[in-house]
Amino acid sequence: MSNSFIEFNNITKKFPRVIANDNVSFDIKKSSVHALLGENGAGKSTLVKILYGLLASDQGYINYNGGKLEISSPSEARKNGIGMVFQHFSLFESLTVRENLILGIDNQISYNDLKIQLEDISSKYNLPLDLDAPITSLSAGEKQRVEIVRILLQDPQLLIMDEPTSVLTPQEVENLFVTLNALVKEGRTILYITHKLEEVITICNEVTIMRNGKVIDSCSTSNQTAKTLATKMLGEKLDELKTDYTQVKNSINFSAKNISCSFNDPFFTDLKNVSFQVNVGEIFGIAGVAGNGQSELMDILVGENTSLDSGELVFNEKNIELLNPQKRRDLSIAFVPENRLGHSAVPELTLNENILLSQFPNNNFSKKGILNQNFIEQHAKNVIKDFNVVTPGSDAKASSLSGGNLQKFVIGREISSKPKLLIISHPTWGIDAGAEHSIRESLIALSKNGTSIIVLSQDLDELIEITHRISVIFEGQLSKPFNTKDVDITQLGLLMGGKNE
Repeated sequence: MSNSFIEFNNITKKFPRVIANDNVSFDIKKSSVHALLGENGAGKSTLVKILYGLLASDQGYINYNGGKLEISSPSEARKNGIGMVFQHFSLFESLTVRENLILGIDNQISYNDLKIQLEDISSKYNLPLDLDAPITSLSAGEKQRVEIVRILLQDPQLLIMDEPTSVLTPQEVENLFVTLNALVKEGRTILYITHKLEEVITICNEVTIMRNGKVIDSCSTSNQTAKTLATKMLGEKLDELKTDYTQVKNSINFSAKNISCSFNDPFFTDLKNVSFQVNVGEIFGIAGVAGNGQSELMDILVGENTSLDSGELVFNEKNIELLNPQKRRDLSIAFVPENRLGHSAVPELTLNENILLSQFPNNNFSKKGILNQNFIEQHAKNVIKDFNVVTPGSDAKASSLSGGNLQKFVIGREISSKPKLLIISHPTWGIDAGAEHSIRESLIALSKNGTSIIVLSQDLDELIEITHRISVIFEGQLSKPFNTKDVDITQLGLLMGGKNE
């Protein structure tokens, strides 16, 4: 008798110009953690949306818990014991934990019954929560805890977890793994979607790898390594990245001096005396869990917020704290915000048109007010080619690209200007190993050519791989910098969680 809990049978889903799922077939065993891997655009998201009732397949079917799964909405999925913890938290920040939990329950429940169930779940799975705490006061790990508890209140048999550790400290990741192991021992099954290959080896029993909409392999993780998984995902081996410390000049290119900014808003983090400096050719990393001031600092660094309480920004011996983004670009400062669609790129514009969003001096995009369409198109094609952007062409809309390919295009657009300073937020967040490697490689190459780079990221592995020095931001305050080659990742994780140095 088969112990398969889920069986995907020849699932096919087509969209205009692309086959997202191409006869996908594999099994997931009961009481296991099963990883789903693949590059951006490999078909993972489409498959999960079909499983969760957000999409219908064009052909094929899913067997679930001994019967054919026939659902047309997430609410039907939940009624069938399928729960999903999304990559982006779906919580109401202005409400309390208790109110968010009640809103997430399909059936009516009293406060008293909720408290009893919550106490049972908290003790059983090590998920303590303060019911009266407002969501805005919680750390990223605590917010994820709310999401998991909200799903467990509905007693799911299958949990789909999409990039569950992307905003967690190393210590919070360890706590999450304890919870997942407890759930599996109790008989539940977990479908684990991630781009962090080491996690697959650590927590998952089996893994299915997709490429170009097809299943490449489905196997046990017991005889795999992160490198072998990456090779299967990409079809080729990745070169090892190595940060060069010899090219960093003993010359300050950029400095932030005692930056303070108060917002008088519970949804923003006040910045308190933030100071750091970046040398010519140096990659400086700022680590931190979401909600500790990264986005507020990014807005100040790129000129979207010039209303400081105090402090100054100095670039190339010139004060720039009052300059808007375009005037900073005119000085050869490039930047890549965290939000790709809508901030870094306009979804409904073509790639050719999105090239125009980053205007730099002497770019030859226009002459006497008239756009040089041929030059713009060729420039877009050069970025697509040089940064291996997978797209039908430069006339494709930005919204048609996968997250990783859009990120490569945006970063390529900024790097192609050969800036003296690049400020980039979460460069490889939520993208696959191939795109991640390509982007990190391009940043290291840019620094070798003398560009100073500031990287804001929640991914410690990323920062340790590419930076020369790292500081940690917590509740709007920045720690002293550490030399990356000597840093202790446990110490960084504790600082990200608010533990004093």
